Amino acid sequence: MRAAAFTDLIGPDGVSVIDQPDPEPGPGEATVDVSACAINRHDLWILEGDSAMVDGDTLPFVTGLDVAGVVEAVGNDVSGVEPGDRVVLCPNQTCGTCRFCSEGPENTCERFSLYHGGLAETARVQADRLLVLPDDVSATAAAALPTAYMTAFHMLRRAAVGPGDLVFVPGATGGVGVATVQLAAILGARTIGTSSSAEKLDRVRNLGLDHSIHATDPEEIRAQVADIGHPDAVINHLGGEYTRLGQQVMRRGGTMVVCGRTAGTESTIDVPDLFLGHKRVVGSTMGTQDDLRRLVELTAAGTLEPAIDRTFALEETDEAFATMQDRESVGKLVVEP
Repeated sequence: MRAAAFTDLIGPDGVSVIDQPDPEPGPGEATVDVSACAINRHDLWILEGDSAMVDGDTLPFVTGLDVAGVVEAVGNDVSGVEPGDRVVLCPNQTCGTCRFCSEGPENTCERFSLYHGGLAETARVQADRLLVLPDDVSATAAAALPTAYMTAFHMLRRAAVGPGDLVFVPGATGGVGVATVQLAAILGARTIGTSSSAEKLDRVRNLGLDHSIHATDPEEIRAQVADIGHPDAVINHLGGEYTRLGQQVMRRGGTMVVCGRTAGTESTIDVPDLFLGHKRVVGSTMGTQDDLRRLVELTAAGTLEPAIDRTFALEETDEAFATMQDRESVGKLVVEP
């Protein structure tokens, strides 16, 4: 089979299409003919050499978390899916034995990790992580859901966002940002989003963004958010200085959920404001398989239409990462092997 592998950790020029042996499913596994696989900032960090999980000794490396396609074969001890089923993969990998797996939710597993291997013609996966797709959910739409939308959905749930709430989304034109805007609208909440690009903000407004702020300076953003209102929740996928900003703007008793580090790995917290304001700052990673199931159902019902910016052939995977690196896109970038 062909795979778009990282053969050098130098950015998009380090992607090469190579031949690899066709995978065979072992016990509890399935092989999936990959119809679509979305890419994520997580993958780009690896490709740029900014991840501890991959180095030169592990190359060539095939990434790709968000797999949708058709089951080709299943191994022993597999139930729930069979050859010919159209499926999407929940990329969570958990140990199943720690206290956090027992108590749930699954994404708190102390050995939590993510599947990689979807940027190929065929992927070998854990069969019990596959969800069968309804006929009216395309593989491309399904591939957009697992990382960005599952993460955003879980964060909104952790912040208990509901009808009438005001949600602040710094970086609203990124993958998790766009997903948050769309899902918050479905929940009946209003959103404030920021971006360095006025053109991208216009596109996200068409997806349901209520208030847009064309700025990156935290003080300028803080003043503009204050003119709109005090957010009940902050969905922060940027980290860095935007964590302090989120704490400053949210209402008394508000909740900020943090899932990323694009703007920096360290943040400062105003401790007196935290406890005197009864505010919460919560960490969150990905979501749960049940979150993904709900998202598939929302898509099948026509309530959610995942935002797809562009699709690429497997041979264009380097171009897909270049597009992500240039920050030109609004919505998911999906490779279709």
